[in-house]
Amino acid sequence: MAIISVSLSEKLLQEIDALKDEVGFSGRSEVFRASTRLLIADNEEKNKLDGYINSILILIHPKKSEDKVTQIKHNFEDIINTQIHSHLQGNQCLELFILEGDAGRMRELSRLLNRNIKFLYSKLVPLPQE
Repeated sequence: MAIISVSLSEKLLQEIDALKDEVGFSGRSEVFRASTRLLIADNEEKNKLDGYINSILILIHPKKSEDKVTQIKHNFEDIINTQIHSHLQGNQCLELFILEGDAGRMRELSRLLNRNIKFLYSKLVPLPQE
């Protein structure tokens, strides 16, 4: 098994250790392996989206990233039906996008936001089709 080096803030390391203890992982490596598998599964789920769909995109990011989110979202007005923006504690923002249209455009929006915004949480949730 390969060994890698990862840089983490002290706060994130404390959260990983707390999660390890709470969930019962044998060590930090198990936490990283499990989280990596979840990230890969989430990405595969996004890649399977196809055609004309409805979805919700949830994004939590630092308030200082607001301008960048606004800049990116303007290029996706063709699929954004509704956007709800709310300020949270600790200078954080919650963005809720209700999307309708091409699944590929939704993947593109999600990836651009994830690539350009230091986010705390990001999830593209496809809605059931009839």
